[in-house]
Amino acid sequence: LGSNQLGSIYGHTSVMTGSLLDDHHWHSIIIERHGRNINLTLDRHMQHFRTNGEFDYLDLDYEITFGGMPFSGKPSSNSRKNFKGCMESINYNGNNITDLAKRKKLEPSNVGNLSFSCVEPHTVPVFFNATSYLEVPGRPSQDLFSVSFLFRTWNPNGLLVFSNFADDLGNVEIDINEGKVSVHINVTLVKKNRIDISS
Repeated sequence: LGSNQLGSIYGHTSVMTGSLLDDHHWHSIIIERHGRNINLTLDRHMQHFRTNGEFDYLDLDYEITFGGMPFSGKPSSNSRKNFKGCMESINYNGNNITDLAKRKKLEPSNVGNLSFSCVEPHTVPVFFNATSYLEVPGRPSQDLFSVSFLFRTWNPNGLLVFSNFADDLGNVEIDINEGKVSVHINVTLVKKNRIDISS
Protein backbone atom coordinates (compact mmCIF):
# COMPACT_ATOMS: atom_id res chain seq x y z
CA LEU A 1 0.00 0.00 0.00
CA GLY A 2 2.33 2.70 -1.28
CA SER A 3 6.10 2.48 -1.13
CA ASN A 4 7.98 5.74 -0.51
CA GLN A 5 10.00 7.03 -3.48
CA LEU A 6 13.03 7.45 -1.25
CA GLY A 7 12.81 3.84 -0.14
CA SER A 8 12.23 4.61 3.52
CA ILE A 9 8.74 3.11 3.43
CA TYR A 10 8.18 -0.34 1.94
CA GLY A 11 4.59 -0.95 0.86
CA HIS A 12 4.66 -4.72 0.41
CA THR A 13 3.14 -6.86 3.18
CA SER A 14 3.27 -10.66 3.24
CA VAL A 15 1.98 -12.87 6.06
CA MET A 16 2.01 -16.67 6.36
CA THR A 17 0.03 -18.86 8.74
CA GLY A 18 -0.89 -22.51 9.24
CA SER A 19 0.87 -25.80 8.59
CA LEU A 20 -0.01 -29.27 7.29
CA LEU A 21 -3.07 -27.93 5.48
CA ASP A 22 -2.90 -30.57 2.70
CA ASP A 23 -4.74 -33.14 4.84
CA HIS A 24 -7.95 -33.56 2.76
CA HIS A 25 -9.98 -31.72 5.41
CA TRP A 26 -11.89 -28.48 5.00
CA HIS A 27 -10.14 -25.33 6.27
CA SER A 28 -11.70 -21.93 6.82
CA ILE A 29 -10.02 -18.64 5.86
CA ILE A 30 -11.43 -15.21 6.79
CA ILE A 31 -9.63 -11.99 5.83
CA GLU A 32 -11.01 -8.72 7.23
CA ARG A 33 -9.45 -5.36 6.43
CA HIS A 34 -10.16 -2.08 8.20
CA GLY A 35 -7.80 0.53 6.75
CA ARG A 36 -4.32 -0.83 7.49
CA ASN A 37 -5.51 -3.27 10.17
CA ILE A 38 -5.93 -6.85 9.01
CA ASN A 39 -7.42 -9.84 10.78
CA LEU A 40 -6.41 -13.15 9.18
CA THR A 41 -8.34 -16.10 10.65
CA LEU A 42 -7.42 -19.67 9.72
CA ASP A 43 -9.57 -22.38 11.29
CA ARG A 44 -10.64 -20.00 14.09
CA HIS A 45 -7.04 -18.98 14.91
CA MET A 46 -6.80 -15.22 14.39
CA GLN A 47 -3.64 -13.33 13.48
CA HIS A 48 -3.75 -9.54 13.63
CA PHE A 49 -1.28 -7.33 11.74
CA ARG A 50 -0.88 -3.88 10.19
CA THR A 51 0.04 -3.41 6.56
CA ASN A 52 3.17 -1.60 5.46
CA GLY A 53 2.99 1.47 3.26
CA GLU A 54 1.70 5.02 3.28
CA PHE A 55 -1.95 4.45 2.39
CA ASP A 56 -5.07 3.22 4.18
CA TYR A 57 -7.18 2.52 1.12
CA LEU A 58 -7.04 -0.35 -1.37
CA ASP A 59 -8.21 0.02 -4.98
CA LEU A 60 -8.64 -3.37 -6.63
CA ASP A 61 -7.64 -3.06 -10.28
CA TYR A 62 -10.37 -4.49 -12.57
CA GLU A 63 -10.76 -7.97 -11.09
CA ILE A 64 -10.06 -10.38 -8.27
CA THR A 65 -9.38 -14.06 -8.94
CA PHE A 66 -9.86 -17.11 -6.73
CA GLY A 67 -8.02 -20.41 -7.07
CA GLY A 68 -5.26 -19.27 -9.41
CA MET A 69 -4.56 -17.01 -12.37
CA PRO A 70 -5.38 -17.15 -16.07
CA PHE A 71 -2.36 -17.28 -18.35
CA SER A 72 -2.86 -13.61 -19.21
CA GLY A 73 -2.51 -12.65 -15.54
CA LYS A 74 0.61 -11.16 -14.01
CA PRO A 75 1.13 -12.46 -10.48
CA SER A 76 3.55 -10.61 -8.24
CA SER A 77 4.91 -13.84 -6.75
CA ASN A 78 7.09 -16.35 -8.58
CA SER A 79 4.57 -19.16 -8.16
CA ARG A 80 2.49 -20.01 -11.22
CA LYS A 81 0.86 -23.05 -9.63
CA ASN A 82 -2.90 -22.77 -9.65
CA PHE A 83 -4.83 -24.30 -6.76
CA LYS A 84 -5.93 -27.93 -7.10
CA GLY A 85 -8.74 -28.83 -4.73
CA CYS A 86 -12.14 -27.65 -3.60
CA MET A 87 -13.42 -24.29 -2.39
CA GLU A 88 -16.86 -23.62 -1.02
CA SER A 89 -18.70 -20.60 0.38
CA ILE A 90 -16.43 -17.99 -1.24
CA ASN A 91 -17.80 -14.71 0.11
CA TYR A 92 -16.44 -11.37 -1.08
CA ASN A 93 -17.81 -8.23 0.58
CA GLY A 94 -21.00 -10.08 1.46
CA ASN A 95 -21.54 -11.67 -1.97
CA ASN A 96 -21.52 -15.46 -2.30
CA ILE A 97 -19.20 -15.81 -5.29
CA THR A 98 -19.55 -19.60 -5.67
CA ASP A 99 -23.36 -19.34 -5.79
CA LEU A 100 -23.24 -16.48 -8.29
CA ALA A 101 -20.76 -18.37 -10.49
CA LYS A 102 -22.92 -21.49 -10.42
CA ARG A 103 -25.98 -19.49 -11.46
CA LYS A 104 -23.88 -17.56 -14.05
CA LYS A 105 -24.77 -14.25 -12.39
CA LEU A 106 -21.24 -12.81 -12.21
CA GLU A 107 -20.90 -9.76 -14.46
CA PRO A 108 -18.34 -9.74 -15.91
CA SER A 109 -16.89 -13.14 -15.08
CA ASN A 110 -14.27 -15.50 -16.41
CA VAL A 111 -14.73 -19.05 -15.15
CA GLY A 112 -12.11 -21.55 -16.27
CA ASN A 113 -12.58 -25.32 -16.04
CA LEU A 114 -14.65 -25.35 -12.85
CA SER A 115 -16.99 -28.14 -11.81
CA PHE A 116 -19.55 -27.43 -9.12
CA SER A 117 -18.97 -30.62 -7.20
CA CYS A 118 -16.18 -31.86 -4.96
CA VAL A 119 -14.99 -35.43 -5.28
CA GLU A 120 -13.88 -36.70 -1.89
CA PRO A 121 -10.64 -38.72 -2.05
CA HIS A 122 -11.01 -42.42 -1.41
CA THR A 123 -8.06 -42.79 0.95
CA VAL A 124 -8.09 -45.20 3.86
CA PRO A 125 -5.55 -44.33 6.57
CA VAL A 126 -3.70 -47.09 8.40
CA PHE A 127 -2.30 -46.68 11.91
CA PHE A 128 0.99 -48.41 12.73
CA ASN A 129 2.22 -49.03 16.26
CA ALA A 130 5.72 -50.16 17.27
CA THR A 131 5.15 -53.80 16.21
CA SER A 132 2.71 -53.56 13.29
CA TYR A 133 3.43 -53.79 9.58
CA LEU A 134 1.60 -54.24 6.28
CA GLU A 135 2.90 -56.81 3.79
CA VAL A 136 1.74 -57.06 0.17
CA PRO A 137 2.87 -59.41 -2.62
CA GLY A 138 5.79 -58.26 -4.78
CA ARG A 139 5.91 -58.32 -8.57
CA PRO A 140 8.61 -60.71 -9.83
CA SER A 141 10.23 -60.32 -13.26
CA GLN A 142 9.59 -56.57 -13.30
CA ASP A 143 12.32 -54.01 -14.02
CA LEU A 144 10.30 -51.12 -12.56
CA PHE A 145 9.76 -50.36 -8.88
CA SER A 146 7.28 -47.56 -8.16
CA VAL A 147 5.69 -46.70 -4.81
CA SER A 148 3.90 -43.64 -3.45
CA PHE A 149 2.19 -42.91 -0.14
CA LEU A 150 1.36 -40.19 2.34
CA PHE A 151 2.57 -40.50 5.90
CA ARG A 152 2.30 -38.64 9.18
CA THR A 153 4.25 -39.37 12.34
CA TRP A 154 5.63 -37.81 15.50
CA ASN A 155 8.60 -40.19 15.58
CA PRO A 156 11.98 -39.17 14.10
CA ASN A 157 12.98 -42.76 13.19
CA GLY A 158 11.24 -45.73 11.61
CA LEU A 159 11.15 -48.08 8.63
CA LEU A 160 8.57 -47.06 6.01
CA VAL A 161 9.10 -49.52 3.14
CA PHE A 162 11.24 -52.63 2.74
CA SER A 163 11.45 -55.18 -0.07
CA ASN A 164 13.89 -57.93 -1.04
CA PHE A 165 14.76 -58.25 -4.70
CA ALA A 166 14.06 -61.61 -6.29
CA ASP A 167 16.82 -64.24 -6.52
CA ASP A 168 18.69 -62.75 -3.53
CA LEU A 169 19.91 -59.81 -5.64
CA GLY A 170 19.57 -57.31 -2.78
CA ASN A 171 16.89 -55.11 -1.25
CA VAL A 172 15.45 -51.62 -1.07
CA GLU A 173 14.39 -49.79 2.08
CA ILE A 174 12.87 -46.38 2.73
CA ASP A 175 13.06 -45.06 6.28
CA ILE A 176 12.96 -41.98 8.46
CA ASN A 177 16.29 -41.37 10.15
CA GLU A 178 16.58 -38.39 12.53
CA GLY A 179 13.59 -36.77 10.86
CA LYS A 180 14.88 -37.21 7.29
CA VAL A 181 13.63 -39.63 4.65
CA SER A 182 16.34 -41.98 3.39
CA VAL A 183 16.33 -44.50 0.54
CA HIS A 184 18.82 -47.38 0.67
CA ILE A 185 19.32 -49.73 -2.27
CA ASN A 186 21.51 -52.76 -1.62
CA VAL A 187 22.67 -54.78 -4.64
CA THR A 188 24.67 -57.94 -3.98
CA LEU A 189 26.34 -58.61 -7.34
CA VAL A 190 28.13 -55.30 -8.07
CA LYS A 191 31.19 -53.58 -6.57
CA LYS A 192 29.35 -50.46 -5.43
CA ASN A 193 26.70 -52.48 -3.67
CA ARG A 194 24.87 -49.78 -1.70
CA ILE A 195 23.19 -46.55 -2.84
CA ASP A 196 21.97 -44.11 -0.18
CA ILE A 197 19.71 -41.13 -0.90
CA SER A 198 18.62 -38.79 1.88
CA SER A 199 16.31 -35.78 1.91
